[in-house]
Amino acid sequence: MSDKTYVSRYRRVISAAALAVLIAGAGFGGPALAQQGRLAQQQPNPEAAHGNAPSGEPGARPSRPQNEAGPRLPPDSVTEHTVELADRTLRFKATAGSIPLNDAESGSLQAEIAFVSYVANDASGAGRPVTFLFNGGPGAASAYLDIGAIGPWRMPLDNISASATPALVPNAETWLDFTDLVFIDPAATGYSHIVAGGDAVCRNFFSVDGDANALAVMIRKWIEKNGRQGSVKFLVGESYGGFRVPKVAHALTESQGVGVRGLVMISPVLDFANFGLRRHMPMSWVTRLPSMAATVFETKGPFNRDALREVEAYASGDYLRDLMRGERDTAAIDRMVPHVAAYTGLDAAAVKKLGARIDTNTFQRELNRSRGMVASAYDPTITAYDPSPNSASGRFSDPVLDAIGPPLTSAMTALYQGPLKWRIHQPYRLLNGEINGQWNWGRGRTGPEVVDDLRDALAGDRDLQALVAHGASDLVTPYFGSQLVLDQIPVFGSADRLKLAVYGGGHMFYSRDASRRAFRQDALALYKTALQKE
Repeated sequence: MSDKTYVSRYRRVISAAALAVLIAGAGFGGPALAQQGRLAQQQPNPEAAHGNAPSGEPGARPSRPQNEAGPRLPPDSVTEHTVELADRTLRFKATAGSIPLNDAESGSLQAEIAFVSYVANDASGAGRPVTFLFNGGPGAASAYLDIGAIGPWRMPLDNISASATPALVPNAETWLDFTDLVFIDPAATGYSHIVAGGDAVCRNFFSVDGDANALAVMIRKWIEKNGRQGSVKFLVGESYGGFRVPKVAHALTESQGVGVRGLVMISPVLDFANFGLRRHMPMSWVTRLPSMAATVFETKGPFNRDALREVEAYASGDYLRDLMRGERDTAAIDRMVPHVAAYTGLDAAAVKKLGARIDTNTFQRELNRSRGMVASAYDPTITAYDPSPNSASGRFSDPVLDAIGPPLTSAMTALYQGPLKWRIHQPYRLLNGEINGQWNWGRGRTGPEVVDDLRDALAGDRDLQALVAHGASDLVTPYFGSQLVLDQIPVFGSADRLKLAVYGGGHMFYSRDASRRAFRQDALALYKTALQKE
Protein backbone atom coordinates (compact mmCIF):
# COMPACT_ATOMS: atom_id res chain seq x y z
CA MET A 1 0.00 0.00 0.00
CA SER A 2 0.82 2.84 1.26
CA ASP A 3 3.95 3.24 -0.60
CA LYS A 4 5.67 6.53 -0.13
CA THR A 5 8.19 5.43 -2.68
CA TYR A 6 5.60 4.93 -5.45
CA VAL A 7 5.56 8.60 -6.42
CA SER A 8 9.32 9.21 -6.60
CA ARG A 9 11.22 5.96 -6.69
CA TYR A 10 9.08 4.07 -9.20
CA ARG A 11 9.43 6.97 -11.58
CA ARG A 12 13.21 6.59 -11.37
CA VAL A 13 12.97 2.80 -11.70
CA ILE A 14 10.96 3.10 -14.88
CA SER A 15 13.40 5.63 -16.33
CA ALA A 16 16.31 3.37 -15.44
CA ALA A 17 14.62 0.53 -17.24
CA ALA A 18 14.41 2.49 -20.48
CA LEU A 19 18.06 3.49 -20.13
CA ALA A 20 19.08 -0.09 -19.46
CA VAL A 21 17.39 -1.31 -22.62
CA LEU A 22 19.23 1.29 -24.68
CA ILE A 23 22.65 0.87 -23.11
CA ALA A 24 22.97 -2.60 -21.68
CA GLY A 25 19.94 -4.55 -22.80
CA ALA A 26 19.05 -5.04 -19.14
CA GLY A 27 15.50 -5.45 -17.85
CA PHE A 28 13.06 -3.46 -15.73
CA GLY A 29 14.85 -1.78 -12.87
CA GLY A 30 18.08 -0.75 -14.56
CA PRO A 31 21.45 -2.43 -15.05
CA ALA A 32 22.40 -2.58 -11.37
CA LEU A 33 19.15 -4.27 -10.38
CA ALA A 34 19.30 -6.51 -13.42
CA GLN A 35 22.73 -7.71 -12.26
CA GLN A 36 21.26 -8.36 -8.83
CA GLY A 37 18.56 -10.38 -10.55
CA ARG A 38 21.13 -12.62 -12.26
CA LEU A 39 22.85 -13.26 -8.94
CA ALA A 40 19.57 -13.85 -7.13
CA GLN A 41 18.55 -16.53 -9.60
CA GLN A 42 21.52 -18.58 -8.40
CA GLN A 43 20.24 -18.62 -4.81
CA PRO A 44 17.65 -21.11 -3.54
CA ASN A 45 14.43 -19.64 -2.24
CA PRO A 46 13.95 -20.02 1.51
CA GLU A 47 12.46 -23.44 2.18
CA ALA A 48 11.69 -24.05 -1.49
CA ALA A 49 8.89 -26.54 -2.07
CA HIS A 50 7.98 -28.13 1.25
CA GLY A 51 11.21 -27.60 3.21
CA ASN A 52 10.69 -27.44 7.00
CA ALA A 53 12.88 -26.42 9.89
CA PRO A 54 15.48 -29.11 10.64
CA SER A 55 13.40 -30.72 13.37
CA GLY A 56 10.55 -31.32 10.91
CA GLU A 57 8.14 -29.40 13.13
CA PRO A 58 6.48 -26.34 11.62
CA GLY A 59 7.95 -23.27 13.25
CA ALA A 60 10.75 -25.08 15.07
CA ARG A 61 13.78 -22.86 15.71
CA PRO A 62 17.17 -24.44 14.82
CA SER A 63 20.40 -23.74 16.61
CA ARG A 64 21.85 -20.39 15.60
CA PRO A 65 24.48 -20.59 12.81
CA GLN A 66 27.55 -18.41 13.20
CA ASN A 67 26.77 -16.32 10.12
CA GLU A 68 23.50 -15.02 11.54
CA ALA A 69 23.25 -11.44 12.72
CA GLY A 70 20.86 -9.39 14.80
CA PRO A 71 18.69 -10.14 17.86
CA ARG A 72 16.09 -12.89 17.76
CA LEU A 73 12.43 -12.06 18.19
CA PRO A 74 10.82 -13.13 21.47
CA PRO A 75 8.36 -16.05 21.75
CA ASP A 76 4.82 -15.57 20.47
CA SER A 77 2.41 -13.74 22.75
CA VAL A 78 -1.18 -15.02 22.91
CA THR A 79 -3.87 -12.83 24.48
CA GLU A 80 -7.66 -12.91 24.79
CA HIS A 81 -9.82 -9.92 23.88
CA THR A 82 -13.38 -8.65 23.76
CA VAL A 83 -14.40 -5.72 21.55
CA GLU A 84 -17.80 -4.13 22.07
CA LEU A 85 -19.39 -2.68 18.95
CA ALA A 86 -22.74 -0.92 18.59
CA ASP A 87 -24.49 -3.97 17.13
CA ARG A 88 -22.34 -6.90 18.22
CA THR A 89 -19.60 -8.18 20.53
CA LEU A 90 -16.42 -9.78 19.20
CA ARG A 91 -14.43 -12.25 21.29
CA PHE A 92 -11.16 -13.43 19.88
CA LYS A 93 -7.61 -14.62 20.49
CA ALA A 94 -4.77 -12.42 19.26
CA THR A 95 -1.27 -13.70 18.61
CA ALA A 96 1.73 -11.48 18.01
CA GLY A 97 4.75 -13.50 16.95
CA SER A 98 6.91 -14.70 14.12
CA ILE A 99 7.49 -17.60 11.75
CA PRO A 100 11.09 -18.63 10.93
CA LEU A 101 12.18 -19.11 7.34
CA ASN A 102 15.07 -21.52 6.89
CA ASP A 103 17.32 -22.47 4.01
CA ALA A 104 15.91 -25.65 2.46
CA GLU A 105 19.30 -27.33 2.14
CA SER A 106 21.31 -26.29 5.21
CA GLY A 107 18.41 -25.57 7.58
CA SER A 108 20.07 -22.34 8.67
CA LEU A 109 17.74 -19.56 9.72
CA GLN A 110 17.34 -16.86 7.07
CA ALA A 111 14.62 -14.60 8.44
CA GLU A 112 11.94 -14.20 11.07
CA ILE A 113 8.64 -12.98 9.62
CA ALA A 114 6.46 -11.16 12.14
CA PHE A 115 2.69 -11.42 12.12
CA VAL A 116 -0.40 -10.50 14.11
CA SER A 117 -3.33 -12.90 13.95
CA TYR A 118 -6.89 -12.52 15.20
CA VAL A 119 -8.84 -15.76 15.60
CA ALA A 120 -12.48 -15.54 16.68
CA ASN A 121 -13.84 -17.58 19.55
CA ASP A 122 -16.33 -19.33 17.30
CA ALA A 123 -18.04 -22.70 17.42
CA SER A 124 -16.71 -23.54 13.96
CA GLY A 125 -13.15 -23.33 15.30
CA ALA A 126 -10.51 -24.41 12.81
CA GLY A 127 -13.19 -24.64 10.12
CA ARG A 128 -13.49 -20.85 9.85
CA PRO A 129 -12.01 -19.22 6.76
CA VAL A 130 -8.63 -17.58 7.29
CA THR A 131 -7.31 -14.53 5.44
CA PHE A 132 -3.66 -13.52 5.03
CA LEU A 133 -3.04 -9.81 4.51
CA PHE A 134 -0.01 -7.72 3.57
CA ASN A 135 0.74 -4.22 2.33
CA GLY A 136 3.06 -3.06 -0.39
CA GLY A 137 5.90 -0.64 -1.02
CA PRO A 138 7.89 -2.76 -1.52
CA GLY A 139 8.93 -2.01 2.04
CA ALA A 140 5.62 -1.37 3.84
CA ALA A 141 4.45 -3.17 6.97
CA SER A 142 0.87 -4.40 7.34
CA ALA A 143 -0.22 -1.76 9.86
CA TYR A 144 -2.16 0.14 7.18
CA LEU A 145 -4.58 -2.74 6.66
CA ASP A 146 -4.49 -3.94 10.27
CA ILE A 147 -5.34 -0.78 12.21
CA GLY A 148 -6.41 1.28 9.21
CA ALA A 149 -9.13 -0.87 7.69
CA ILE A 150 -9.73 -4.52 8.55
CA GLY A 151 -8.53 -5.48 12.04
CA PRO A 152 -10.68 -5.35 15.22
CA TRP A 153 -9.22 -1.96 16.21
CA ARG A 154 -8.86 1.06 13.98
CA MET A 155 -7.03 4.36 14.06
CA PRO A 156 -9.10 7.09 12.35
CA LEU A 157 -7.06 8.27 9.36
CA ASP A 158 -9.25 10.79 7.58
CA ASN A 159 -7.52 14.21 7.48
CA ILE A 160 -5.03 13.16 10.13
CA SER A 161 -1.88 15.18 10.85
CA ALA A 162 1.64 13.95 11.57
CA SER A 163 1.45 15.24 15.16
CA ALA A 164 -1.94 13.69 15.90
CA THR A 165 -2.21 11.70 19.10
CA PRO A 166 -2.57 8.03 18.14
CA ALA A 167 -5.67 6.38 19.52
CA LEU A 168 -7.32 3.11 18.52
CA VAL A 169 -11.09 2.64 18.53
CA PRO A 170 -13.22 -0.48 17.99
CA ASN A 171 -13.56 -1.08 14.26
CA ALA A 172 -17.18 -1.59 13.25
CA GLU A 173 -16.00 -2.54 9.74
CA THR A 174 -13.63 -5.32 10.81
CA TRP A 175 -13.75 -8.52 8.78
CA LEU A 176 -13.25 -10.67 11.88
CA ASP A 177 -16.97 -11.51 11.88
CA PHE A 178 -16.60 -13.65 8.76
CA THR A 179 -12.91 -14.64 8.64
CA ASP A 180 -9.91 -15.04 10.89
CA LEU A 181 -7.15 -12.58 10.04
CA VAL A 182 -3.36 -12.93 9.77
CA PHE A 183 -1.46 -9.69 9.06
CA ILE A 184 2.04 -10.32 7.72
CA ASP A 185 5.05 -8.01 7.62
CA PRO A 186 7.36 -9.07 4.77
CA ALA A 187 11.09 -9.36 5.41
CA ALA A 188 12.71 -6.17 6.79
CA THR A 189 9.36 -4.43 7.43
CA GLY A 190 7.61 -3.96 10.76
CA TYR A 191 9.47 -6.21 13.20
CA SER A 192 10.35 -8.82 10.56
CA HIS A 193 14.06 -9.09 9.97
CA ILE A 194 16.60 -10.96 7.90
CA VAL A 195 18.85 -12.97 10.20
CA ALA A 196 21.37 -14.59 7.87
CA GLY A 197 24.36 -12.58 6.73
CA GLY A 198 25.35 -12.07 3.12
CA ASP A 199 24.01 -10.01 0.24
CA ALA A 200 22.65 -13.04 -1.60
CA VAL A 201 19.94 -13.60 1.03
CA CYS A 202 18.79 -9.97 0.83
CA ARG A 203 18.77 -10.09 -2.95
CA ASN A 204 16.47 -13.07 -2.81
CA PHE A 205 14.02 -11.55 -0.33
CA PHE A 206 14.08 -8.21 -2.18
CA SER A 207 12.90 -9.59 -5.53
CA VAL A 208 9.52 -10.09 -7.17
CA ASP A 209 9.63 -13.89 -7.14
CA GLY A 210 11.73 -14.34 -3.99
CA ASP A 211 9.36 -12.13 -2.02
CA ALA A 212 6.28 -14.05 -3.22
CA ASN A 213 7.90 -17.40 -2.49
CA ALA A 214 8.95 -16.31 1.01
CA LEU A 215 5.42 -15.14 1.83
CA ALA A 216 4.01 -18.42 0.51
CA VAL A 217 6.35 -20.42 2.75
CA MET A 218 5.44 -18.28 5.75
CA ILE A 219 1.71 -18.77 5.09
CA ARG A 220 2.07 -22.52 4.68
CA LYS A 221 4.03 -22.78 7.94
CA TRP A 222 1.45 -20.70 9.83
CA ILE A 223 -1.32 -22.95 8.51
CA GLU A 224 0.49 -26.11 9.61
CA LYS A 225 1.54 -24.67 12.98
CA ASN A 226 -2.08 -23.74 13.77
CA GLY A 227 -3.78 -26.80 12.25
CA ARG A 228 -5.72 -24.75 9.69
CA GLN A 229 -5.32 -27.04 6.69
CA GLY A 230 -9.10 -27.47 6.56
CA SER A 231 -9.86 -23.73 6.47
CA VAL A 232 -10.75 -21.96 3.23
CA LYS A 233 -7.94 -19.50 2.47
CA PHE A 234 -8.07 -15.93 1.18
CA LEU A 235 -5.37 -13.39 0.29
CA VAL A 236 -5.65 -9.60 0.62
CA GLY A 237 -2.96 -7.15 -0.47
CA GLU A 238 -2.75 -3.41 -0.91
CA SER A 239 -0.80 -1.44 -3.56
CA TYR A 240 2.34 -3.49 -4.31
CA GLY A 241 0.71 -5.97 -1.94
CA GLY A 242 -2.14 -6.15 -4.45
CA PHE A 243 0.45 -6.98 -7.11
CA ARG A 244 1.78 -9.67 -4.76
CA VAL A 245 -1.60 -11.40 -4.33
CA PRO A 246 -1.77 -13.41 -7.60
CA LYS A 247 1.93 -14.29 -7.36
CA VAL A 248 1.65 -15.51 -3.76
CA ALA A 249 -1.47 -17.51 -4.70
CA HIS A 250 0.48 -19.12 -7.55
CA ALA A 251 3.42 -19.94 -5.27
CA LEU A 252 1.11 -21.42 -2.63
CA THR A 253 -0.60 -23.66 -5.18
CA GLU A 254 2.48 -24.70 -7.14
CA SER A 255 5.11 -25.19 -4.44
CA GLN A 256 3.41 -25.23 -1.03
CA GLY A 257 0.36 -27.42 -1.61
CA VAL A 258 -2.07 -24.73 -0.42
CA GLY A 259 -5.11 -23.68 -2.45
CA VAL A 260 -6.60 -20.19 -2.26
CA ARG A 261 -10.33 -19.50 -2.74
CA GLY A 262 -10.40 -15.69 -2.86
CA LEU A 263 -8.14 -12.83 -3.95
CA VAL A 264 -8.67 -9.21 -2.92
CA MET A 265 -6.38 -6.61 -4.53
CA ILE A 266 -6.58 -3.11 -3.05
CA SER A 267 -5.25 -0.18 -5.13
CA PRO A 268 -2.96 -2.52 -7.08
CA VAL A 269 -0.67 -2.16 -10.06
CA LEU A 270 -1.50 -5.13 -12.28
CA ASP A 271 1.06 -4.43 -15.00
CA PHE A 272 4.13 -2.28 -14.38
CA ALA A 273 4.75 -1.93 -18.10
CA ASN A 274 1.82 0.51 -18.14
CA PHE A 275 2.56 2.13 -14.80
CA GLY A 276 5.03 4.84 -15.76
CA LEU A 277 4.02 8.33 -16.78
CA ARG A 278 5.69 8.55 -20.19
CA ARG A 279 4.79 11.62 -22.19
CA HIS A 280 5.06 9.80 -25.52
CA MET A 281 2.67 7.01 -24.44
CA PRO A 282 -1.00 8.02 -24.90
CA MET A 283 -2.28 5.52 -22.34
CA SER A 284 -0.35 7.36 -19.60
CA TRP A 285 -2.80 10.24 -19.97
CA VAL A 286 -5.89 8.11 -20.61
CA THR A 287 -5.59 6.17 -17.34
CA ARG A 288 -5.15 9.25 -15.14
CA LEU A 289 -7.77 11.63 -16.51
CA PRO A 290 -10.78 9.92 -14.80
CA SER A 291 -9.05 10.12 -11.39
CA MET A 292 -8.38 13.82 -11.87
CA ALA A 293 -12.02 14.28 -12.84
CA ALA A 294 -13.13 12.35 -9.75
CA THR A 295 -11.18 14.84 -7.62
CA VAL A 296 -12.91 17.80 -9.27
CA PHE A 297 -16.34 16.16 -9.04
CA GLU A 298 -15.94 15.75 -5.28
CA THR A 299 -15.54 19.51 -4.86
CA LYS A 300 -19.10 19.82 -6.18
CA GLY A 301 -20.85 16.97 -4.39
CA PRO A 302 -20.53 13.52 -2.79
CA PHE A 303 -18.84 10.70 -4.66
CA ASN A 304 -20.95 9.28 -7.48
CA ARG A 305 -19.56 6.30 -9.39
CA ASP A 306 -21.95 6.81 -12.30
CA ALA A 307 -20.73 10.38 -12.80
CA LEU A 308 -17.36 8.98 -13.92
CA ARG A 309 -18.82 7.02 -16.85
CA GLU A 310 -18.79 10.10 -19.07
CA VAL A 311 -15.12 10.91 -18.52
CA GLU A 312 -14.20 7.23 -18.89
CA ALA A 313 -15.93 7.14 -22.28
CA TYR A 314 -14.17 10.32 -23.37
CA ALA A 315 -10.75 9.17 -22.10
CA SER A 316 -10.90 5.85 -23.95
CA GLY A 317 -12.60 7.34 -27.01
CA ASP A 318 -12.12 10.83 -28.43
CA TYR A 319 -9.27 11.69 -26.05
CA LEU A 320 -7.29 8.59 -26.98
CA ARG A 321 -7.88 9.17 -30.68
CA ASP A 322 -6.62 12.75 -30.48
CA LEU A 323 -3.66 11.75 -28.32
CA MET A 324 -2.72 9.23 -30.97
CA ARG A 325 -2.43 12.05 -33.49
CA GLY A 326 0.51 13.37 -31.51
CA GLU A 327 1.66 16.73 -30.23
CA ARG A 328 2.32 18.01 -33.73
CA ASP A 329 -1.39 18.02 -34.51
CA THR A 330 -2.56 21.41 -33.23
CA ALA A 331 -6.15 20.74 -34.25
CA ALA A 332 -6.21 17.64 -32.05
CA ILE A 333 -4.87 19.66 -29.13
CA ASP A 334 -7.50 22.32 -29.69
CA ARG A 335 -10.23 19.65 -29.57
CA MET A 336 -8.88 18.19 -26.32
CA VAL A 337 -8.30 21.42 -24.40
CA PRO A 338 -11.91 22.31 -23.39
CA HIS A 339 -12.65 18.74 -22.27
CA VAL A 340 -9.40 18.30 -20.29
CA ALA A 341 -9.74 21.74 -18.71
CA ALA A 342 -13.29 20.97 -17.57
CA TYR A 343 -12.41 17.54 -16.20
CA THR A 344 -9.23 18.67 -14.39
CA GLY A 345 -10.43 22.06 -13.19
CA LEU A 346 -7.31 23.73 -14.63
CA ASP A 347 -7.14 26.90 -16.71
CA ALA A 348 -7.68 26.24 -20.41
CA ALA A 349 -4.65 28.32 -21.43
CA ALA A 350 -2.42 26.28 -19.13
CA VAL A 351 -3.90 23.04 -20.46
CA LYS A 352 -3.18 24.13 -24.03
CA LYS A 353 0.45 24.92 -23.18
CA LEU A 354 0.78 21.36 -21.89
CA GLY A 355 -0.75 19.88 -25.03
CA ALA A 356 -3.80 18.70 -23.05
CA ARG A 357 -1.52 16.23 -21.25
CA ILE A 358 -1.66 16.86 -17.49
CA ASP A 359 0.97 15.05 -15.44
CA THR A 360 0.44 14.13 -11.81
CA ASN A 361 2.84 16.70 -10.33
CA THR A 362 1.27 19.53 -12.31
CA PHE A 363 -2.21 18.53 -11.19
CA GLN A 364 -1.10 18.32 -7.54
CA ARG A 365 0.38 21.79 -7.59
CA GLU A 366 -1.88 23.72 -9.95
CA LEU A 367 -5.34 22.55 -8.84
CA ASN A 368 -5.20 24.61 -5.62
CA ARG A 369 -2.36 26.99 -6.43
CA SER A 370 -4.55 30.06 -6.00
CA ARG A 371 -5.01 29.05 -2.36
CA GLY A 372 -1.31 28.28 -1.84
CA MET A 373 -2.07 24.58 -1.35
CA VAL A 374 -0.72 21.37 -2.86
CA ALA A 375 -2.66 18.12 -3.24
CA SER A 376 -1.72 14.55 -2.39
CA ALA A 377 -1.02 12.11 -5.22
CA TYR A 378 -2.63 9.44 -3.05
CA ASP A 379 -5.82 11.47 -2.68
CA PRO A 380 -5.85 14.91 -4.35
CA THR A 381 -8.96 15.89 -2.39
CA ILE A 382 -6.60 16.23 0.60
CA THR A 383 -4.27 19.25 0.59
CA ALA A 384 -1.50 20.92 2.58
CA TYR A 385 0.28 24.25 2.40
CA ASP A 386 2.76 24.64 -0.44
CA PRO A 387 6.18 25.26 1.17
CA SER A 388 7.22 27.35 -1.87
CA PRO A 389 3.97 28.89 -3.11
CA ASN A 390 5.62 31.58 -5.26
CA SER A 391 8.15 29.41 -7.07
CA ALA A 392 7.64 28.16 -10.61
CA SER A 393 8.19 24.61 -9.43
CA GLY A 394 8.54 23.05 -6.03
CA ARG A 395 9.15 19.96 -3.96
CA PHE A 396 6.81 19.03 -1.15
CA SER A 397 5.90 16.14 1.12
CA ASP A 398 2.78 14.19 0.26
CA PRO A 399 -0.11 15.52 2.39
CA VAL A 400 -1.50 12.02 2.98
CA LEU A 401 1.34 9.57 3.34
CA ASP A 402 3.76 11.71 5.31
CA ALA A 403 0.98 12.73 7.70
CA ILE A 404 -0.11 9.16 8.36
CA GLY A 405 3.34 7.72 9.12
CA PRO A 406 4.13 8.93 12.68
CA PRO A 407 0.71 8.38 14.30
CA LEU A 408 0.25 5.02 12.57
CA THR A 409 3.68 3.85 13.76
CA SER A 410 3.00 5.00 17.32
CA ALA A 411 -0.44 3.38 17.36
CA MET A 412 0.98 0.08 16.10
CA THR A 413 3.82 -0.05 18.62
CA ALA A 414 1.37 0.84 21.41
CA LEU A 415 -0.85 -2.05 20.29
CA TYR A 416 2.09 -4.45 20.35
CA GLN A 417 3.34 -3.35 23.76
CA GLY A 418 -0.09 -2.94 25.36
CA PRO A 419 -2.98 -5.25 24.40
CA LEU A 420 -0.83 -7.73 22.44
CA LYS A 421 1.92 -7.85 25.11
CA TRP A 422 4.76 -8.35 22.62
CA ARG A 423 7.60 -5.91 23.29
CA ILE A 424 10.42 -5.63 20.76
CA HIS A 425 13.54 -3.59 21.50
CA GLN A 426 14.12 -2.39 17.96
CA PRO A 427 12.45 0.19 15.73
CA TYR A 428 9.18 -0.68 14.03
CA ARG A 429 9.65 -0.08 10.29
CA LEU A 430 6.36 1.10 8.87
CA LEU A 431 8.03 2.05 5.57
CA ASN A 432 11.52 0.79 4.83
CA GLY A 433 12.70 2.93 1.92
CA GLU A 434 15.94 0.98 1.52
CA ILE A 435 14.01 -2.06 0.30
CA ASN A 436 12.50 -0.22 -2.63
CA GLY A 437 15.87 1.05 -3.75
CA GLN A 438 17.30 -2.47 -3.71
CA TRP A 439 14.32 -4.23 -5.24
CA ASN A 440 15.03 -6.67 -8.09
CA TRP A 441 12.22 -6.21 -10.60
CA GLY A 442 13.40 -9.15 -12.70
CA ARG A 443 14.99 -9.51 -16.08
CA GLY A 444 13.48 -8.82 -19.46
CA ARG A 445 12.56 -5.81 -21.52
CA THR A 446 9.15 -5.16 -20.00
CA GLY A 447 7.93 -4.50 -16.48
CA PRO A 448 6.61 -7.32 -14.31
CA GLU A 449 2.89 -8.07 -14.41
CA VAL A 450 0.41 -10.33 -12.66
CA VAL A 451 -2.34 -10.27 -15.27
CA ASP A 452 -1.29 -13.68 -16.55
CA ASP A 453 -1.18 -15.08 -13.00
CA LEU A 454 -4.68 -13.76 -12.35
CA ARG A 455 -5.97 -15.07 -15.66
CA ASP A 456 -4.46 -18.52 -15.03
CA ALA A 457 -5.82 -18.65 -11.48
CA LEU A 458 -9.39 -17.90 -12.61
CA ALA A 459 -9.17 -20.34 -15.50
CA GLY A 460 -7.60 -23.11 -13.42
CA ASP A 461 -9.90 -23.01 -10.37
CA ARG A 462 -13.61 -22.61 -11.10
CA ASP A 463 -14.32 -21.80 -7.44
CA LEU A 464 -11.90 -18.87 -7.19
CA GLN A 465 -13.34 -15.38 -6.61
CA ALA A 466 -11.41 -12.12 -7.15
CA LEU A 467 -12.07 -8.48 -6.27
CA VAL A 468 -10.02 -5.46 -7.36
CA ALA A 469 -10.78 -2.36 -5.27
CA HIS A 470 -9.72 1.22 -5.99
CA GLY A 471 -10.30 4.74 -4.76
CA ALA A 472 -11.59 6.96 -7.57
CA SER A 473 -9.23 9.90 -7.01
CA ASP A 474 -6.03 7.88 -6.57
CA LEU A 475 -3.29 9.19 -8.91
CA VAL A 476 -0.65 6.71 -7.69
CA THR A 477 -2.44 3.63 -9.00
CA PRO A 478 -5.35 5.01 -11.08
CA TYR A 479 -8.44 2.84 -11.10
CA PHE A 480 -9.05 3.29 -14.83
CA GLY A 481 -5.74 1.59 -15.58
CA SER A 482 -6.95 -1.53 -13.76
CA GLN A 483 -10.36 -1.28 -15.41
CA LEU A 484 -8.82 -1.33 -18.89
CA VAL A 485 -6.63 -4.31 -17.97
CA LEU A 486 -9.42 -6.33 -16.37
CA ASP A 487 -11.60 -5.81 -19.43
CA GLN A 488 -9.03 -7.86 -21.38
CA ILE A 489 -9.48 -10.94 -19.18
CA PRO A 490 -12.07 -13.37 -20.60
CA VAL A 491 -15.14 -14.45 -18.66
CA PHE A 492 -14.48 -17.84 -17.09
CA GLY A 493 -17.88 -19.29 -16.24
CA SER A 494 -19.36 -16.15 -14.69
CA ALA A 495 -18.36 -12.51 -15.06
CA ASP A 496 -19.03 -12.00 -11.34
CA ARG A 497 -15.97 -14.07 -10.44
CA LEU A 498 -13.76 -11.06 -11.22
CA LYS A 499 -15.09 -7.69 -10.05
CA LEU A 500 -13.82 -4.13 -9.99
CA ALA A 501 -15.12 -1.88 -7.21
CA VAL A 502 -14.48 1.87 -7.14
CA TYR A 503 -15.08 3.95 -4.00
CA GLY A 504 -14.82 7.57 -3.00
CA GLY A 505 -11.35 8.48 -1.84
CA GLY A 506 -7.82 7.77 -2.92
CA HIS A 507 -5.15 5.12 -2.53
CA MET A 508 -6.26 4.43 1.04
CA PHE A 509 -9.95 4.92 0.35
CA TYR A 510 -10.79 2.99 3.51
CA SER A 511 -9.87 6.08 5.54
CA ARG A 512 -13.36 7.32 4.64
CA ASP A 513 -16.17 5.82 6.70
CA ALA A 514 -18.59 5.38 3.77
CA SER A 515 -15.96 3.77 1.55
CA ARG A 516 -14.74 1.46 4.30
CA ARG A 517 -18.31 0.30 4.92
CA ALA A 518 -18.96 -0.27 1.21
CA PHE A 519 -15.68 -2.15 0.84
CA ARG A 520 -16.56 -4.44 3.74
CA GLN A 521 -19.93 -5.22 2.16
CA ASP A 522 -18.30 -6.08 -1.15
CA ALA A 523 -15.75 -8.28 0.61
CA LEU A 524 -18.48 -10.02 2.59
CA ALA A 525 -20.33 -10.76 -0.64
CA LEU A 526 -17.17 -12.28 -2.12
CA TYR A 527 -16.65 -14.49 0.93
CA LYS A 528 -20.26 -15.68 0.91
CA THR A 529 -20.01 -16.64 -2.76
CA ALA A 530 -16.66 -18.35 -2.28
CA LEU A 531 -17.88 -20.33 0.73
CA GLN A 532 -21.03 -21.58 -1.02
CA LYS A 533 -18.84 -24.30 -2.55
CA GLU A 534 -18.19 -25.80 0.87
